[in-house]
Amino acid sequence: MNDISSGKLRGITKLADTNGRFKMMAIDQRGSMVQAVADALSKDKTDVQYEDVAALKTLITRVLSPNATAVLTDPIYGHPYSITEIPRDVALLLAYEESGYVSEGAAENERLSNPIENWTIAKAQRAGADAIKLLAYYHPDASPETLKHQQAFVRHVGDECEKYDLPFLLELVSYALEGTTKSVAFAKQKPDLVIRSVEEFTDPSYKVDILKLEFPADLKYTRDYQNSDFYAGDSAYELAEVKEICQKLDEASTLPWVILSAGVDIEEFIENVRLSTESGASGFLCGRAIWKDAVNYYPDTNAVKQFLDNEATTNFKNANAAAETALPWFEHRQFGGAQNVRVAKQTATWYQEY
Repeated sequence: MNDISSGKLRGITKLADTNGRFKMMAIDQRGSMVQAVADALSKDKTDVQYEDVAALKTLITRVLSPNATAVLTDPIYGHPYSITEIPRDVALLLAYEESGYVSEGAAENERLSNPIENWTIAKAQRAGADAIKLLAYYHPDASPETLKHQQAFVRHVGDECEKYDLPFLLELVSYALEGTTKSVAFAKQKPDLVIRSVEEFTDPSYKVDILKLEFPADLKYTRDYQNSDFYAGDSAYELAEVKEICQKLDEASTLPWVILSAGVDIEEFIENVRLSTESGASGFLCGRAIWKDAVNYYPDTNAVKQFLDNEATTNFKNANAAAETALPWFEHRQFGGAQNVRVAKQTATWYQEY
């Protein structure tokens, strides 16, 4: 059991519901959102206007955020227009990383993450953030140079979040060094990649508070789901193996963890949430699985709103229901129960540091 600062304790408490479960919505997509809007408008993505992306994010936030315990948005398209759409009792997370990744300076097929230009944790705090989210692409077998870059990037954000007393949510995304992530071959690799990455970044030196993780297997390649619409037609494992993988992930994580959606369809995501929470996850931070089909109706905002009011709201409620059995964050062995959460001792003159 570890102590926690008063600022981080307050922030994490705000991210969860009253029972300590995270039911958070992501609307921080940038590159993928621009491409989705381009597809909806039958345009090249270079012709997509800033106003279109911002308007769509605002509408999604307005309609769906009341269903969430927290909303994750970005400081470019989201926050400037959506901040007033988030209810006062819903927490605000702000993204720190630049959208996508760069490969310059990395070995073949490797990925480097970088911060948003001119964006800092201090600015995020002034913008009203209750917590910070960082997405870091990670492959444990990447070159030493790439690993060093990614690890240093995460440490920097951890140090800054500690300095400004904001909770740090780290999102880890794996990738293939050979081939594609959409394959049975990668599905077989994925459990090892996810679990080894968790083992790296739960080291206290990174100062992470909550992990936002991919589902550690892939139900598209799980034999027991062969009658589901999302099944890919080939199998890497059976459901019993998937459950064992989820248990191993929970054993590896010395921090509370939540599941991300990675753009899967809602049927698959609900199963991901169910299996994860059975194994110790404390909820989810989900975006596209809930609302992605709304983009297809743009620029007909009435049609977008109708989809959000109906199908997307139903998706959200179903995800929330699946998370009702999640482990409350304060019951994780990191904290050992609500009665045992302790605020780190501070000197009587702590306020003089600010």
